[in-house]
Amino acid sequence: MGVYAANAQHTMLKGFTYDDSNGEVLPYCTIQLTGTSLGALSDAQGAFVINKIPKGKYVVKVSYLGYADIMDSLEVTKDGVITRRYSLKPASTTLDAVQIQGEGQRKEQETRTSVISVTPKDMSKMPAIGGQPDFAQYLQVLPGVISTGDQGGQLYVRGGTPVQNMLLLDGVLIYNPFHSIGIFSVFDMDIMSSADVYTGGFGAEFGGRVSSVMDIKTRDGNKKRISGKVDMSNIQSQILLEGPLVKLKDDRKTALSFILSGKGSYLEPASKFFYPYVEDGVLPYSFWDLYGKLTLSTLNGTRLNVFGFNFNDRVNYPDIAVYKWNNWGVGSNFLIVPGDVPITIEGALAYSKYLCALDDAQYQPRTSSMDGFTFNLAFNYYLGKSVLNVGVETVGFNTEYIYHTNFGSEVDIMDHTTDLSFFAKFKYNFRNKLLIEPSFRLQYYYSLGEASPEPRLALKYNILRNLRLKLAGGLYSQNLVAVTSDQDVVSLFNGFLSSPVSSELLGATMINNTTEIKGRLQKSQHIILGLEYDPISQISINLEGYYKNFSQLISANRYKMFDSEKEFIWEKGRAYGGDITVKYDNKGFYVWLVYSLGWVKRTDGVVEYNPHFDRRHNVNLLLSYAFGKRRSWQVDARWNFGTGFPFTQTQAYYPHYVPTNINDDYVSSNEDVYFMLADLNQARLPNYHRLDIGAKKKFFIGERNSIELSVSFSNVYNYKNVFYVNRISNEVINQLPFLYYFGLTWRF
Repeated sequence: MGVYAANAQHTMLKGFTYDDSNGEVLPYCTIQLTGTSLGALSDAQGAFVINKIPKGKYVVKVSYLGYADIMDSLEVTKDGVITRRYSLKPASTTLDAVQIQGEGQRKEQETRTSVISVTPKDMSKMPAIGGQPDFAQYLQVLPGVISTGDQGGQLYVRGGTPVQNMLLLDGVLIYNPFHSIGIFSVFDMDIMSSADVYTGGFGAEFGGRVSSVMDIKTRDGNKKRISGKVDMSNIQSQILLEGPLVKLKDDRKTALSFILSGKGSYLEPASKFFYPYVEDGVLPYSFWDLYGKLTLSTLNGTRLNVFGFNFNDRVNYPDIAVYKWNNWGVGSNFLIVPGDVPITIEGALAYSKYLCALDDAQYQPRTSSMDGFTFNLAFNYYLGKSVLNVGVETVGFNTEYIYHTNFGSEVDIMDHTTDLSFFAKFKYNFRNKLLIEPSFRLQYYYSLGEASPEPRLALKYNILRNLRLKLAGGLYSQNLVAVTSDQDVVSLFNGFLSSPVSSELLGATMINNTTEIKGRLQKSQHIILGLEYDPISQISINLEGYYKNFSQLISANRYKMFDSEKEFIWEKGRAYGGDITVKYDNKGFYVWLVYSLGWVKRTDGVVEYNPHFDRRHNVNLLLSYAFGKRRSWQVDARWNFGTGFPFTQTQAYYPHYVPTNINDDYVSSNEDVYFMLADLNQARLPNYHRLDIGAKKKFFIGERNSIELSVSFSNVYNYKNVFYVNRISNEVINQLPFLYYFGLTWRF
């Protein structure tokens, strides 16, 4: 009420921006009162507010890349609130000036330190590996993101492990967003509205992770007509269907729409026919993913979403392991737009469950599961070009991890935890010159009885219109642990646990270290400094340096020999480095170049080492060119180079016999071959590099139908990148060889 009273002395223009073709929210549109300095940028929800408009007559210009401008007459005669709903029509031609203006305003009005926004349009510039570009493929070209490979690959973000990365789908936690074949995620690109990837220094609206956040928003179904796509390739198929159950009309207050997406892989049987030259004659991967969403929306922008998903993965590595996982969940999120106040209210409530299992040829089976709920609620107050966000969140989950010791005994670890948190963030815009964004999060781990106060800060200083200095940093904590084995050259399995509550970690010290660890939480501190420079309108350059101090980490005890010894030990670590990103986009020609230099180090009190994902140099080059009538032709290429990862060599082999019962005849029984490891991660795998290329041709059939043919090739020059070394046989198994893909996509 106080916010409204403060602004009631002037007229306020508020509203939402939409795509007229389907009724979908259109974020980051430019809304400007021509001839004045008054304007705004619609947010991720399409909402905008322009405060303190003097009496008079104005023309409101609404613009967005690829859409025709809207020119709206506005007359202000008295104090109050004016509400507008702007639906932009797709333009027949792409207006570069609109893109320049929209991107320029966003750079000036948002701090955006250590964050990259990804849209389906960005992903479409990748070679269509598997028939369609994929979120997992595009993540690998972002600065600070390291992939451990095509097979069984995981993503590591500026020194953080996968369990230290948070992935949110419409505000709901997803525990494993990637399939075992590292070029596919669980998401169909066409259900995504946008994804913000925070590689560090994220604000107080996110918590419970110490490294990075991937915040994915899905779009609503088409509110005006039935539409969709059918995509078929030689290794997978996808189908998407969307449309209105209650159509959006100007004389109707509400609309109800749906979107359904499903995709599945038949790579294992198809590889026997298309790729008989691969090792063992088969690529043993299979997966299928389902997603569905209902959206109830009103003319003033209020909407309610209900959604569900089921993601599955299975892989049978010959003579190595059988691995499978399943992640399913249901949830709801909402946005409430009160009538005459500059406030929006949003929240989410969901439940999900994740189960993974590994049947290893060398070790006993391992399984891990976790299930839990998420609830969050946030209030957004628009104060001119400044914004205040406050909110609460609670997350509860159960974990169970089952494994076997070297002596064959089964260990079953179960735990439950509940986290409560409160956050507040204020963005102050001082004359579009200085942006100050302090935030604070109080994270309370109820089950552990520990609280973590976490102040954070982001700054941006617009030195010139085309030169900007930025900074971000803060304190972070988490209680989720992933248990991996140092005996695996490449980790195929992660067991999940909440922070152990046993006394072995409370008040403990690091090995050979007298400094007592405080509490049972994992903690980190980030600092990122960056510079943005746009030498000309078509080129943008982003330079960032970072330092992450992982002051408390929990790890599996690699020194454990007996069941009575501790399961976990404390570690410390640090990650530091920098990257430079150069982007060129003009008249269908697109270049994206990223170079990253980084160091990752860990110490457990006995040894300081580089973890297996420490990559010193990483280069990504992405090229795309669209040409022809309506730019119906497109060719793409991506090249990646990375220096070798650390690994622990096998030092020696020895026979070992473990009796299974008291009647075993140890004299005649066969012994097993065991191995002795060398010093931890003192060797390096060979350098990794790969070239992918692709081409697409789109045929337009009438106004709403199109057929796109695509062909692509991965690892074009068939470089043998090392994936796995069998410690018993010393057999080297490589990453994916040269593969080709072809596909057809029908959109209607």
